[in-house]
This record gives sequence, C-alpha cells and structure tokens, in this order.
Amino acid sequence: MTALAAGAKAPDFTLPTTPDQKVSLSEFRGRNVVLVFYPADWSPVCGDQLALYNELRAQFEELNAALVAVSVDGIWCHLAYGKDRGFHFTLLSDFEPKGEVARQYGVYRQQDGITERALFVIDEEGVIRYSYVSPVGVNPGAAGILKALHAIAAREEEVA
Repeated sequence: MTALAAGAKAPDFTLPTTPDQKVSLSEFRGRNVVLVFYPADWSPVCGDQLALYNELRAQFEELNAALVAVSVDGIWCHLAYGKDRGFHFTLLSDFEPKGEVARQYGVYRQQDGITERALFVIDEEGVIRYSYVSPVGVNPGAAGILKALHAIAAREEEVA
C-alpha cells in the first residue's frame, strides 16, 4: 500500500468525532487542512507529535489551515485522550469499518491493525499538496507541514 502523493485529489470522508457528531473533509473546503494519521492514542510518540501540533494551532490558523487527526481508536478513547492532553483540534475515529479512510489514503497497516504515521496537507480545493509517511516510531515534527502551508500561501499571493 502506498500513500497518496502530492497532486492527488484528497478522498472525501465522514468520520465520528463524538458519539453523536460526525465531520466530513468536505466541510473544510475553502480552507487548507493538515490531515494527520497517527497509530494510537496514549502512545508516547503520538502524544509528543500531537502535543506539538496542538502548540502550533495558531500558526496553522494564520495559514488558513484546520488541524484534523485520525486514528483507528474508538470515539470514547479519543474523547478521554483529547481531554487528558488538552487538545483543541478535531480527533476522528476510523474505527468501524476499521481503517477504511486510512486505506483510501494508502496508510493503513493491515499487519498491525493501525495507521501509518502519515501527514497530508490539503489545499482549499481538496488537492493534496504535501504527503509524508514517517517511520511509526519517529515523530515527523512540523517542518514539512509548515513549508507546505507557506508554499500554498505564496502561490495564493501570486494569483491575487
């Protein structure tokens, strides 16, 4: 399975964020999206990675980007994890059918039953502008995300 590459149209999806609320990628049309697939709630590397992105939310917002994170953990696990860690961004559950959205993006690890640690930056029109898969045990940081968002902003300034 290979992750979707930059230039591909981002597949739309709808996933639950709470027991009675769902979020669709298409709801973010007109904004950039930082789409983060991460292996599991409560794991040390995932916690560090998501804490970094939580701290960078203001920079993402300045670049017209929403932060959305997806794992195969259940809704209740996400709610407890987000509250415990003080996250202020959308956590989506790709739980049932397990990994369906991760498969669409080419980042489901069938052998482990989790997602890859993958990053996608999607522009306002739904096109992937940055795609990166990190080794599962390595925090990819935010440099690639910020570079991609700045490149989108520069391109928009040229058009304006």
